[in-house]
Amino acid sequence: MRILLQFPEGLKQKALEHAKKIEKEGNEVLISASPCFGACDLALDEAKAVNAEKLIHFGHAEFNKVDFNVEYIEYKIDAPLEILKDSLTLLEEFGRLGIVTTIQHVHQLGAIKEFYQKEGKSVSLGKPYGFAKKEGQILGCDAGSAATIDKDVDVHIYFGGGLFHPLGAVLNTTKPFLSIDPFMGKMEFLDSYREKYRKRSRGRILAALNAKSFGILVSTKNGQFNMKLAEILKTKIEEANLAAEILVSNTFDFSSLDNLLEFDAFVNTACPRLVNDDSIRIRKPLLSSNELIESLGIITSLRK
Repeated sequence: MRILLQFPEGLKQKALEHAKKIEKEGNEVLISASPCFGACDLALDEAKAVNAEKLIHFGHAEFNKVDFNVEYIEYKIDAPLEILKDSLTLLEEFGRLGIVTTIQHVHQLGAIKEFYQKEGKSVSLGKPYGFAKKEGQILGCDAGSAATIDKDVDVHIYFGGGLFHPLGAVLNTTKPFLSIDPFMGKMEFLDSYREKYRKRSRGRILAALNAKSFGILVSTKNGQFNMKLAEILKTKIEEANLAAEILVSNTFDFSSLDNLLEFDAFVNTACPRLVNDDSIRIRKPLLSSNELIESLGIITSLRK
């Protein structure tokens, strides 16, 4: 069988090892060298171009159904749990804990829950909805496992490396939010980011009030493609007597967007994290769909 392998950036170092193993099973193997941002970013075009019969995607759980033979290989990582003892001082005033993590550590949630319960804490794991598939699992674009239990807990805990995943959850919850990084041995409350990102959002909206033309970003990635939303937003912009066009790309290059000088602002319908994480990389305002609607409302009211 001809198989294309795809790895996220953190696992590309294992590409040759896995390729040789699968070749020994009698398969012809190719490796995708393109950037990979998650299971929303399957290398389907590459697989079809090289006539692959299967795509093996490492490191993520299934994101959405696609019309191709895709095998998902989750990558389990056993993170050290000793840091949980140190977290008890920070959690002393909280009795009801909600715990979330990434797919790499979902298998450890049982042990984490048991540890805190033995310390007299009540522990909740949120039910996933949207793109996440497992209890307590969050994605960068899906914080449902945290949001669904926000009203039932006193504090949220993210267990895992980095800030990319917990920041998405922080913005979708209201309770104190503790990030525990077992690899760096670091713990910090992330609550201040809510106000920080709220101010950034307000700044983007105000910056777009003088815009006369909008470029609407549509990604062709399998899990990000949303042409229907883009068409709705284009109509709303034009109803406000402003210009709009839809811009299509697989991966948006911000230098290239900066070269589209006729556009005064951009609107994102691709990965929702582009607005919060990458808008500072572009000279013109980059709005979420909700920010666009708010901006249009202000523009309309100012004309009256």
